[in-house]
Amino acid sequence: MPETTTPDAAPPSAKPSALFVCVHNAGRSQMAAGFLRALSDGAVEVRSAGSMPADQINPTAVEAMLEVGIDIRDERPKILTNEAVEASDAVITMGCGDACPFYPGKNYQDWELDDPAGQGLDAVRPIRDEIERRVRGLLAELGVQPVA
Repeated sequence: MPETTTPDAAPPSAKPSALFVCVHNAGRSQMAAGFLRALSDGAVEVRSAGSMPADQINPTAVEAMLEVGIDIRDERPKILTNEAVEASDAVITMGCGDACPFYPGKNYQDWELDDPAGQGLDAVRPIRDEIERRVRGLLAELGVQPVA
């Protein structure tokens, strides 16, 4: 059985917060969380989770993120919890369809993105770049200036 952790449900904070959700929490959501952490420089509480977490982060996603100077190697897939959703200002699902629950009243976005699972680096780079573009847009929505 894969080892998973639960995303921290942080105490109330003045910081905006975002939760990225995909089925396995091993590629798209981890890349998005990595970008948001790096670009917000701690100004946003960042969480990621999956409805059926994998046992490790996609190594090709790790490699693609290292190319842009963001290390997600120490991330572990986490299971989606009600507490993580309730603690987040924005919930962004990533192509998980019915596998991701909907919580009424939350600021939801669904980012339709190709799944990097099983794809080579040349296929993952454009996914990574699209995630970065969308994270920058999310930062603008949250009123946070990116650091880079």
